[in-house]
Amino acid sequence: MTEYRVIDTPEGLAEAADRIAGGDGPVAVDVERASGFRYSQRAYLVQMFRRGAGLFLFDPPAIGDFGALQRAVGDVEWVLHAASQDLPSLAELDLRPPAIFDTELSARLLGWPRVGLAAVTEQAIGVVLKKEHSAADWSTRPLPQAWLEYAALDVEHLIDVRDVLVEALEASGKAEWARQEFEEVRLREPKPTRTDPWRRLSGLHQVRGRRGLAIARELWLSRERLAQEQDIAPGRLVPDRALVAAVLAAPTSKAQLAALKDFTGRASRTQLDRWWAAIDAGRTTSDLPPDRLPGSDTLPPLKSWKDRNPEADARLRSARPAVAALAERIEMPTENLLTPELLRRVSWEPPSPVTAPAVADALRELGARAWQVELTAPVIAEAFVHPVQEAPEAADAAS
Repeated sequence: MTEYRVIDTPEGLAEAADRIAGGDGPVAVDVERASGFRYSQRAYLVQMFRRGAGLFLFDPPAIGDFGALQRAVGDVEWVLHAASQDLPSLAELDLRPPAIFDTELSARLLGWPRVGLAAVTEQAIGVVLKKEHSAADWSTRPLPQAWLEYAALDVEHLIDVRDVLVEALEASGKAEWARQEFEEVRLREPKPTRTDPWRRLSGLHQVRGRRGLAIARELWLSRERLAQEQDIAPGRLVPDRALVAAVLAAPTSKAQLAALKDFTGRASRTQLDRWWAAIDAGRTTSDLPPDRLPGSDTLPPLKSWKDRNPEADARLRSARPAVAALAERIEMPTENLLTPELLRRVSWEPPSPVTAPAVADALRELGARAWQVELTAPVIAEAFVHPVQEAPEAADAAS
């Protein structure tokens, strides 16, 4: 059995960087985080493989500065699987690829039935990967050898997989589409901070009234501060359902809160003073949150379109199957041909007059890539000009 060694010193990083700089071709890169265990999304292990150099496992918290590694890889292509998940963690280490190849995205564009790393590796090169440690707590130190083997295999075969996918993309005429998708992922800006992130509290829809929302907000914010201080995933301190249960139970004293059986979690009793202070703050504040956020650009639920905007409803019902049929013809998932959100938005507020060039401009404005625009704009424009009409008997039944 191979004994894997984790590089955890600047000197070890410098030595590895020299070897990587002398390697050949692209570098395969992967990141292991501790999602579900830690508050942050920081990298707790970075894996890198390059032909002619070998395989390397790096401990980011111990090393700190990865400048030598960034300089070593230079301007070569980085190969990742589901790059959008790993690039933010790599950026925190100032590791930024000049170009990427995404094996997961490639498999999607090729219409492969399964796009997880193990499935793609098996289909591409016949190697079976074990995925039993994917949900492990990678902040654990020392890392067990079985985990390190799992992490190493995530990159050891990735270059070979990439080579097979390159040929498949070229053969299917999708290489340029893939290049545009890779660049969009590589250059994608982080999502702006969500307004009132506490509103994502699971089960919040059960809470009625602005005062109840204020209490839920204070509990969420208090948990968030504690989670950040201790670098622990918030749900591991007190799960969402427990916070909502505390709001709905409306305890009138700290003792009642402590007696609430649905108020669970490892910190539900050890931090009881904190939670009671949050409840009290929510009950006494004059800063009551609105029931809903004003000025949201979120589209209405689809089930309400027929009543609120029947023309948009007809456009969407006509365009959606047309785009799906196109995706089937070119053998890729519909959501990769054009995301449902973009189709909904252009259906809700189409250009006037509706022409293929006008729809193309609207899609570009919404962020669609050039290849997506070229393929879908004529199909969508045609569907908008001849939208689906509701059958008379259906209209009579509805009335």
